[in-house]
Amino acid sequence: MAIDKKIALITGANRGIGLETARQLGHKGTTVIVAARTLDAAEQTATTLKAEGIDAFAVQLDVTKAADRTAAAKIVTDKFGKLDILINNAGVGAQDGMFNPKTSQTTEEELQTVFGTNLFSVIAVTREFLPLLKKSEGGRIVNLSSVLGSLTLHADPNSPIASIKVFAYDASKTALNAFTIHLANELKDTKIKVNSAHPGWVKTEMGTDQAPMEIVDGAKTSVELALIGPDGPNGRFIHLGSELPW
Repeated sequence: MAIDKKIALITGANRGIGLETARQLGHKGTTVIVAARTLDAAEQTATTLKAEGIDAFAVQLDVTKAADRTAAAKIVTDKFGKLDILINNAGVGAQDGMFNPKTSQTTEEELQTVFGTNLFSVIAVTREFLPLLKKSEGGRIVNLSSVLGSLTLHADPNSPIASIKVFAYDASKTALNAFTIHLANELKDTKIKVNSAHPGWVKTEMGTDQAPMEIVDGAKTSVELALIGPDGPNGRFIHLGSELPW
């Protein structure tokens, strides 16, 4: 492995947008650390990517487990000594699906579960890997958000997402966007850039077959933000090169 080769870790990389993100980064010459909830799933994914000529490395990382986060950071430290790109891709959808509006009837259990994965775990994973990102020549953090986290669009009755109000999921992505803004500000005097990515409505298990976008296109925003140069955006909410309203 070349010393100057970029190292990227993608959470939830064993399927869907996470897998495709790892694939696209790998084909662009990046070493990809594919993280999954089980080591078996991560290793199977790494084997698949290696067969395509990609430099892939497997690590077990259930983002909701502190022991996994600590262990994964140690493995990356020992093997690579740095991290150039962290893509916080792992996430969960609404308990009753994305097309069943629910606000006041949202249970505490659902709020804890959805926020636990989509926000609290992202913060914890980022905190764990931040020392490694600070060793990079230009660290990049990409948080997988959703247009459903946009307060501006939700407040507009004429917007395309006006009727899709699943409170736990939407609010978790709104809060994730707030984390992006705050972390980008905290790191503004470093070479690390932090952005939120909206992949689009993609044909995944969460997006369903009704979605208009293919997975290959859903990964493009994450890949673009992972590879931005020093003049690229920071603390922004992006979809395919365009800014979205918070």
